[in-house]
Amino acid sequence: MSDRLKIFLLLAPALTAIIVLFMGGLGIGLARSLNYMPVIGLVDPNFDAYVTVFTSQEFYLSFLLTLHISVTSTVLSSILAIGAALLLRRQFIGRAIINFLFQLNLTVPHLVGAIGILYLFSQSGSFARLAAEWGMISRPGDFPALVFDPYAIGIILQYVWKEVPFIGVILLANMQALGEDYESVARSLGANRWQAFRHVLLPLIFPGLLSASVMVFAFTFGAYEIPAILGPNYPAALPVLAYRKYTDVDLEARPEAMAMAIVIALLSALMIFLYVRISRRNIRS
Repeated sequence: MSDRLKIFLLLAPALTAIIVLFMGGLGIGLARSLNYMPVIGLVDPNFDAYVTVFTSQEFYLSFLLTLHISVTSTVLSSILAIGAALLLRRQFIGRAIINFLFQLNLTVPHLVGAIGILYLFSQSGSFARLAAEWGMISRPGDFPALVFDPYAIGIILQYVWKEVPFIGVILLANMQALGEDYESVARSLGANRWQAFRHVLLPLIFPGLLSASVMVFAFTFGAYEIPAILGPNYPAALPVLAYRKYTDVDLEARPEAMAMAIVIALLSALMIFLYVRISRRNIRS
């Protein structure tokens, strides 16, 4: 028996469970999005739910908000993670402690972080009260709206705070595995620090950066809990909008919710594909 066959047989039970559960759920969701729900009397498949979704202004506003959250969070997290990894790869006093503190919030659930953002940055939160107490603003209500705001600043703050260590740990491991020999050669040939980073180090760590940022993008685009806690009521992020449709007291709204969920999955796959293509093209140029 070949090694490949052994590996396949060992992974077959887990892969079968994952495929059956994933494809089964996707199939049921697709059927319901096509208005096929015999339990409530919908037995004639059609595309009415998709027509409703794509003719709704709220859907497009929610899509733009969700795209803004995902792109901004991913870009900021990636940039800050690169800077943090570059600093932490150097030897300095207290490096082990700083590295530990940098990775500490990897164990903190997103939900806990969202509650922290809510209590700190809302207009009735700690920072607003401190600013009013110190005379920086006349009352807490004058504090800038960073939570429930139309620009989703609170959501982005939470994602950046949580995802910078995630991407940074991956990049730091890549940098430590590579060492500094390649950059030293580039410097000896006349390259400055920026040129050595741009043309030598960045292409070497780019596969790890791309993988991590794609995961962050996919997560932030499809996540529900953070936009539900910190986001505005209108327009809501796409996952929040889909959940509201799904929990509507009118069961006939379920097909629209499932259609929205299918659209979210397809949009996520499409944008990840475009993100990877554009990123690879830019790094090659």
